[in-house]
Amino acid sequence: MKSKISSGSALLIALSMILSACAPKATATPTPVATEEPVQVEEGPKTVTGTVTYTNPFFTEGVAQPIVILEDQGGFVTRDRNFIIPVESQVIATITSDFYTSPFTYSLSLPDEPNGTLRDVDHDGAKETGVMVFAVAYWTNTWGDPFLEKRDQGGGGWSSAYASTKVSDDRDSYLEVYGGKYLVYAPDDKQQFPSSFGADKKLFTDDDPVMDLPAGWSVVDLDKTPFEIDRSENPTLELYEPESAALDDFSALSYTEAFDKMVEKFKNEYAFTELKKIDWDAKAKEFRPAFEAAEKAKDPHAYALALRDFVWSIPDTHVGFDQTLVNEDFQNETAGGIGFAMRETDDGKIIANFILDGGPADEAGMEWGAEIVSFDGTPVADVVEATVPWSSPFSNPINKRLQQLRYATRFRLDKGEVEVVFKNPGGAEKTATLPVVGERDSFTVSSFYAGTSPTELPVEFDVLPSGYGYIKVNSFLDNDVLSIQVWERAIKYFNDNGIPGVILDLRINGGGSGWLADQMAAYFFNEDTLVGNTAFYDDSTGEFYMDPGDETYMIPPREDLQYNGTVVVMVGPACASACEFFSYNMTVNDRATIVGFYPSDGAGGSVEQFLMPEDVTVQLTIGRAVDAEGNIHLEGKGVEPDVKVPVTVENLQRLANGEDVVLEIAEKVVSQPAGAGVTPSGPPKMASKAEAASAFASGNRFLEEAAREEYQSADYANPGVLTFTVPLIKDESFVWMYAWCTTSTEVLNQNFQNIKLKFMMDGEEVPLDQLVNEDLASGGQQCRLYYTALSNWPAGEHHLSITATFTESINDGTSDYEAGEYVLNYDVFMKP
Repeated sequence: MKSKISSGSALLIALSMILSACAPKATATPTPVATEEPVQVEEGPKTVTGTVTYTNPFFTEGVAQPIVILEDQGGFVTRDRNFIIPVESQVIATITSDFYTSPFTYSLSLPDEPNGTLRDVDHDGAKETGVMVFAVAYWTNTWGDPFLEKRDQGGGGWSSAYASTKVSDDRDSYLEVYGGKYLVYAPDDKQQFPSSFGADKKLFTDDDPVMDLPAGWSVVDLDKTPFEIDRSENPTLELYEPESAALDDFSALSYTEAFDKMVEKFKNEYAFTELKKIDWDAKAKEFRPAFEAAEKAKDPHAYALALRDFVWSIPDTHVGFDQTLVNEDFQNETAGGIGFAMRETDDGKIIANFILDGGPADEAGMEWGAEIVSFDGTPVADVVEATVPWSSPFSNPINKRLQQLRYATRFRLDKGEVEVVFKNPGGAEKTATLPVVGERDSFTVSSFYAGTSPTELPVEFDVLPSGYGYIKVNSFLDNDVLSIQVWERAIKYFNDNGIPGVILDLRINGGGSGWLADQMAAYFFNEDTLVGNTAFYDDSTGEFYMDPGDETYMIPPREDLQYNGTVVVMVGPACASACEFFSYNMTVNDRATIVGFYPSDGAGGSVEQFLMPEDVTVQLTIGRAVDAEGNIHLEGKGVEPDVKVPVTVENLQRLANGEDVVLEIAEKVVSQPAGAGVTPSGPPKMASKAEAASAFASGNRFLEEAAREEYQSADYANPGVLTFTVPLIKDESFVWMYAWCTTSTEVLNQNFQNIKLKFMMDGEEVPLDQLVNEDLASGGQQCRLYYTALSNWPAGEHHLSITATFTESINDGTSDYEAGEYVLNYDVFMKP
């Protein structure tokens, strides 16, 4: 974005820095803006208007509440990347044209006295009131009220795009303001502001020359030298799209010129060149002749096929292009089917998992589950391996294989027939010549997106018959506000109703906003959690650069919207991009268990689009995403299931019958409390008698109240075992008690002559003399209590029990109880 400084210029700058450090602070006279005669006294800006021009095709995606605000630049003045723009400083503009059509316009009425952050920016060593520095900036509001909170602000800092300031993304001047316009408010006429960039080319640093500011509002034009002050009543401030976000447009070039530009762009900006060992010069040599031929023939279709072949050669799901010009080719090459679809089991067997009723395979006697041996004399495994799907390219070889299986049974109609060797379950090999017919059912049924509806909301939720919560997240590229509103409603409902576990279904989710995905995952965490960073190409150095200040954190919502129960995430090959970031985030600190037949898509980066001739859009991966340790964690491999559902003939048959095998396994997994199978470091802390009495008097919960099970009075009336399953997400002090009540003290004493109690905790007996023992009247009865309070539960699986042995049958004054052991078991699981 800025030209590099030559070594000679750097020497001059260094010299000027030395001189300015030794010289007194220079004060410049503000440069007035020329006005028409006669000269009038200007009181300062009152209303600011401007336009926002955008070319980035993703600019409006998912945006439901676009806003333009007066943005407090207090964070930039002090270079505080965690600065949160105070709500009281935010003044919201009116968007005065269609936001979804570029350019759009805005109008912002300035307050007489803003509530911004005062900063002393003249660096003269004297403590002064300072000024408030503002930019006008575009934002999207997703959470809460109309003002921007921490999550809306991307975690804090200042605008680097679509603002009235121009902000650098070069490594050596990263996020430094280098131009544009500021709105500055001075509370009096004794304040000063920089009059130009100092020798270090940075703003608000010690070497800035300064100028006096009039009281009130002023527009400071940073593109003039020295800076100019505009005090007109209705100034115009344009919001700038940065070069790094703007759409590269090669559409006016020839086919070969555009190809060369495209290869250069990939060579410089593609994020995974080293990981995938791509030789861009070799690709240019391989594919350029096809572009030359298309250009010579002036053939747009040949050009589109050449572009297709180039794009398909890059093993990255995110890389793609608009296939409009070759859509007829797709339709023709996939028009024919032979009446069945195929899947491959974990043991390498390729079977027919769909037979079209009355189709060629059905007519030939092929049965569901038939093993496919060969096509036209070629082993079917080789046929599949040679198939190039129209859904190419792929990051994950598992996804490629699944799509090859899908496309291997598609043919042009003029293919005529296919000789297929197959073996029905329990039968011998059979050879059949199947006619290629115009059927697409066998193709549609094998789509990753089969059964989805265009009317689905981005987030949908329910409570399953098993009592566990279920949330299906269909997209992170829909209406952001709607997504969060439904998401929060689901979380609140689950919390309010004590839902013990939640299953998150992300099996079919094409991705979208990575930030939205990160922050939706944050609802399952209790503190800010680092999840990773992203490196981008820096054109000033020719290298990829990842700034430590850009680390991504999950930022939890307020406490009542945090879900602390057990979580299972279901993934699959149609979970891509932002969906994978969400799923990966849920593995941090082992927060969730991942379940699925296959890993996610393996598309682990951020993307950019550009235009080629014939108005064809091409997409490439420009962001190299890494985890908190700096490792490439998703690209090429995706999120692997912790619990892999086996791909067997039996499970494929169940899928064909409409059963949701993965959900069934997920329900089994979520029913296991966190901490199950983990040996704790020791037992919970047992309170002193005084502490236990205080806990009881204070209304601490009984262990039974935290259990999944609920029993009726009749359940306690006979010898036997009652088990309480108590999952704990966080530590809590519980009362652990045995109580027996009778109609009178006399009966109570008689009963206890035949009741023997035994308390056990993690394999050790708890002496009764360590428990509080008291008699009290309750509800017209006389009760005897033995209890303590337990807290500081170590992570893992704890087993407690109370055994009341009735040595003889007894009567409590109303009912008879037979002799035997009455056992209360408590299985307490503390989340690690």
